[in-house]
Formats: sequence, structure tokens, C-alpha cells
Amino acid sequence: MQKPPEPAASQGTHLLWYARGMRNIISLPAFILMSAFVGFAGFARESGIELAHAAFMTATIWALPAQVVLIAGITGGTTLAAVFVSVALSSVRLMPMVTTLVAEIRSEKTRTITLLFLSHFIAVTSWVMASERIHRAPRQFRTTYFAGFAVTLTSLNIAIVVLVYVFATGIPVTVLGALFFLTPIYFLTSLWATARHRLVKIAMIAGLVLGPLFHLVAPEFDLLLAGLFGGVAAFLYDRKFPGDTRGSAT
Repeated sequence: MQKPPEPAASQGTHLLWYARGMRNIISLPAFILMSAFVGFAGFARESGIELAHAAFMTATIWALPAQVVLIAGITGGTTLAAVFVSVALSSVRLMPMVTTLVAEIRSEKTRTITLLFLSHFIAVTSWVMASERIHRAPRQFRTTYFAGFAVTLTSLNIAIVVLVYVFATGIPVTVLGALFFLTPIYFLTSLWATARHRLVKIAMIAGLVLGPLFHLVAPEFDLLLAGLFGGVAAFLYDRKFPGDTRGSAT
């Protein structure tokens, strides 16, 4: 699949492209993530996490699954070392996203400190949105364009966590749980829709099939094992039948 041609570098200013990035907040993926953070705020409150801590972990951890892992570890009485390892393993999945997106947004004049700062804001929603839309911006404005969306998205969700935690005491737990579940559904469907290689879809299907099986056998490591064995299965299939997986995904 060929990439769309890059816009002319002279189009606009940094302020303009930052504003265009902010404008992407008005989008379905952003609304889904905001809804999920409504559920997270209720989950944090029901788990006995203080407001300041819930807002702080949203700002510093940012990736929603890692925040859930942290709260689960705190409420379950898990040791600090075990919680640290669990959160780190949960966040390792973002490393390929950071690697691919940084290559797309950097230019010859981009400073390393800028990329390090922006890498903090790369999570599922920001990665999917940037992967789909970053080519609209000239390369010299891509970090600004991404910052406009990602920094605004993070800041807005911090505000949502605070407001929901304080004021939305009457939301039923079932509603909060449903909102919280929107993010993994969106992530799954987005990965399927944007997959450019059939191998990705094979790995996803293998993981979905193996996940429930490993949950019965080793519930504490089900996601890790499903991802490991599903990925290996897809890799071996690709080595055995390369012609079946080398085409672009439809």
C-alpha cells in the first residue's frame, strides 16, 4: 500500500497545525476513550483510590489498562515489586507503537527531547488516530500536529476523571463497566480495520481463540500466554505459507 503524498512544507504554521491536531478531539475514537475514562473514574472511586492519586496516575501512566493493573494490584495487596512488573509488562505492548509513530512524525530538525516528551502520550487511541491522519501534515509540523491532539486528549481525560470522581456519584456500576469496556472493543476493531498485512489478522484471531483457553489453565498469565503463542503461531504460518499472508489486508 502506497503512502499518500506529503503536503507542501510551507502550508501553515506551528500554531495552525497544533490547532488542527486539537480539532481531532471531535472524533469517535476520542469520544470512546473519554467514555472509557468515565468508567475508570468510577472504578477508581469504588476501589478506594483517592482523587489525587486517580488523576496523577492518569497523567503519568496514561495507558488505561496499565492504570487498571495498578489499581488491581493496590486493592489486592500485591507487593510493590510485583505491581511494578505488572504495569511495566502491560505497557511494553506500546513499544512498537512508539517506534513506528516516532519514525512518521520526526523530521531532520526534530529534537530528541521533543520525541521523548511526545512518546509519553502514545497510547492506543493517539496511535490509531495519528497513523490514519499524520500524513495530512507536512513533516516539519507533524510533531506539533500530534502534540495538539495527544496532549489535549490526555489533559481532557484528566479533567474527566476529576469531574466524574467528584460529581457523578449516581452512575450505576453496570453503566460504568460498560463504558470502561468500550476501549478494548475499539482497539480490537481498529487494529483489524487498519491492518495492512494478513499476518496481523491471523495473530489477532489466534490470540482471541487462545485467550479463553489460557484463562482456564493459567488465569494470571492468560493475556501474556495468548499473545505469545498467538504471535508465534502466526509467525510460523507465515513461514510455512508466505503467499497467503504477504498481500495487503482487505
